[in-house]
Amino acid sequence: MTTGPGPDPIYLDHAATAPVRAEVLEAMLPFFGARFGNPSSTHRWGREARVALDEARDRVAAALGARADEICFTSCGTEGDNMAVLGAWHARRLSGRNAVVASTIEHKAVLGAIHSAAREGAIERLLPVTTEGLVDPGVAGEMIRDDVAVCSVMWVNNETGVIQPMADLAERAKAVGAVFHTDAVQAFGKLDVDAARQPYDLLTISGHKIGAPKGIGALFIRRGTKLEPLMHGGAQDRGRRPGTENVAFAVGLAEAMALAAAEREHECARLQALRNELEVAIRERIPDAVFHGGDAERAPHIVNVSVPGADSEALLMGLDLKGIAASGGSACQSGSVGPSHVLEAMGVPPELARCAVRFSLGPLSGKDLVERTATALASVAARARAVAGVLS
Repeated sequence: MTTGPGPDPIYLDHAATAPVRAEVLEAMLPFFGARFGNPSSTHRWGREARVALDEARDRVAAALGARADEICFTSCGTEGDNMAVLGAWHARRLSGRNAVVASTIEHKAVLGAIHSAAREGAIERLLPVTTEGLVDPGVAGEMIRDDVAVCSVMWVNNETGVIQPMADLAERAKAVGAVFHTDAVQAFGKLDVDAARQPYDLLTISGHKIGAPKGIGALFIRRGTKLEPLMHGGAQDRGRRPGTENVAFAVGLAEAMALAAAEREHECARLQALRNELEVAIRERIPDAVFHGGDAERAPHIVNVSVPGADSEALLMGLDLKGIAASGGSACQSGSVGPSHVLEAMGVPPELARCAVRFSLGPLSGKDLVERTATALASVAARARAVAGVLS
């Protein structure tokens, strides 16, 4: 990155994407050159590519505590979520299971798939959450009934970092014969993810959140879980996802997942300490700041905070001018900016939800970020509040 005079920029948007790790790039490079073969070909170039692909699948499976035949490579988390929700529903709807269930705070990839199934005739049920952003297992038990084909609840919320009671919800789904899917895009590398001990049937991974390039992910499909493919035309990946496999990126994902799994405990302790320090520093400078999900168990890398009276767009622009990258708690759709659907579902008033900023920590986060970020946020917030006061 080219920068002007002044301190180095601070990147606090790792939940959106993380840099590709040097080890990952090194592992991938041969497959852009001499090792270019198609793994479906039977000649030496193809066999070489097939060996690399199989080894990558074995490594991804090992990182998840799974078996190799339970791993399906995808292009991203969104594809994995769609495959899980729509694939499981399509496979089971003719057997009398026509309901699809998800929480109100899911990633739009899951909610979009749920809505798509509903347009095809599925019964849609959305699980409400508490003010801390937690699905109530008691309420879930009432909505996850024996007509449910698939239930999807993300393990770690991408906006707040709140950790859902995944095991409890999965057991409730399995008790009535429903397939349980969890979006683990923000969970892997932050929590202990082990398919051998945990009860989910389907689990989504995205590579670019953990140091692999954009364009690769994986869907864990537990043995015996029926899933209709979304695409047709080939036998690759046991017919679950036809098309020529992306060997280079699969190799990169495997390397990134192995590194993330090996470093998880140390890195999570480091990030949690930084996150706690950042929250304390923000509270000291902005006493009325509101931390969303702050009283719930959270993954160590996400802070979601609202500064009352300061619009998130103004905050993000001001932070960017000071060399700090963050993201907002609001989304832009069809040219209009509205509050985050996650914060709305948590009961956050719209005027406060429009003031939310998400900081997400990762490998580029060092000790210097705490004071600079908190001080910059306080300065930018004071200006935004002053401007808002004048305009009102």
